[in-house]
Amino acid sequence: MIPVSTFKDMRVALFGLGGSGLATARALQAGGADVVADDDNEASRARAASAGIPIGSLRGANWKSFQALVLSPGVPLTHPQPHWCVELAHAHGVEVIGDIELFCRERRRLCPDSDFIAITGTNGKSTTTALIGHILAQAGRNPQIGGNIGTAILELAAPASKVSHVVECSSYQIDLAPSLDPSIGVLLNVTPDHIDRHGTLEHYAQVKERLVAASKIAVVGVDDAICRAVAERIESRGRRLERISTGEPVARGIRFEAPSLVEIGADSQTEIADLTGIGSLRGAHNGQNAAAAFAVCRAAGLTRQQIVDGLRSFPGLAHRMEEIGRIGHVLFVNDSKATNAEAAERALSSFERIYWLAGGRMKEGGVSSLVRYGPKIAKAFLFGEAEETFGRTLRGHCPVMACGTLADAMAAAFEDARADACLEPVVLLSPACASFDQFPNFEVRGDAFRAVFHKLSATAAPSGGAS
Repeated sequence: MIPVSTFKDMRVALFGLGGSGLATARALQAGGADVVADDDNEASRARAASAGIPIGSLRGANWKSFQALVLSPGVPLTHPQPHWCVELAHAHGVEVIGDIELFCRERRRLCPDSDFIAITGTNGKSTTTALIGHILAQAGRNPQIGGNIGTAILELAAPASKVSHVVECSSYQIDLAPSLDPSIGVLLNVTPDHIDRHGTLEHYAQVKERLVAASKIAVVGVDDAICRAVAERIESRGRRLERISTGEPVARGIRFEAPSLVEIGADSQTEIADLTGIGSLRGAHNGQNAAAAFAVCRAAGLTRQQIVDGLRSFPGLAHRMEEIGRIGHVLFVNDSKATNAEAAERALSSFERIYWLAGGRMKEGGVSSLVRYGPKIAKAFLFGEAEETFGRTLRGHCPVMACGTLADAMAAAFEDARADACLEPVVLLSPACASFDQFPNFEVRGDAFRAVFHKLSATAAPSGGAS
């Protein structure tokens, strides 16, 4: 835990008592703040009270006594409208901040030169965060990995000279961190997302840009127009900039040219890492993640060989193109995190012979954008609420089978894939749907995929043993 002493002996309002909210409340208490915590959910209030967090009603509180409102990132700050506690804070001139901001203030107090690597982007930020942390750990560093991935930032070790904080930041967290100032900031990409919480794409992009705007070193993906403009603004201010690309040409920077990372200089191009055979980094989207990780880790002082060794040993993240295993020559890949067509496209573009498991609760647009991958799809096995609609969209582009449930879809896909004579048929769960029709979240859906794989491998014929 990082005790937040910057509010010692001050009264602080806190709203939102989920995981990060509880961690923030404990950190403020440990630093000597007088905390008054609240939540709209009575069960969350009761859980926090049983954990020793002081609970009160912020609706009737004396707001003139508060030095700050610490808001959990899941609570609306601006759109679709400010939460009532935000409106009360604004009415009384009380600043509204989040846990990332508290970390930034403690870092400036404790060790302002410590490594603080912050990563954001619409897609790929979790994998990139985990990959950077893994490379640093393999090289003998002491990375503290958290934020929007895994551990809440204030539950990590305190900033120190030999500690590297590697922190994933969502747009919600950045919006609550006005003094965010990483030593190395990463912006991977910006595509339309979370517009309900930011109002417009322009505002969403502006929030994302703030993470790299104040970084000592900025690593920016330039494959989309928004981020190309961000890179140009950063460069015009004289800040150190590293461009990364998977498609757009760059005059200087690191570009993924399958299967390698290539460093492009004024008069040279040099291969700096070969990603061949790294299953956890398949696809152009992971090429971007690897390029970002290479740029960050080199800026943090690692050698090329240390970075390459870390890339090669990276196990990947659960539910994100996760290679579960093989039964005979059939590869099983869990990409349950792909909850929309754009995310599923990354997986479909990464394999050549696919037995595709798709379905769930359909999102706007369905899978019409994916029909161009028909030649790669040996057969689509559909399940869940979207089964009928997806079937109508995909028929004529690839063979289709309605299966009802994920387990039935897997069993049918395996039977077909094991009879396929190609070198590496892939049973791919990349649903392009939310999970909520049959599973509470994508993690449970991915765990179900893994459990069925183990059942199939246990009952497969001896000639098709799991690996």
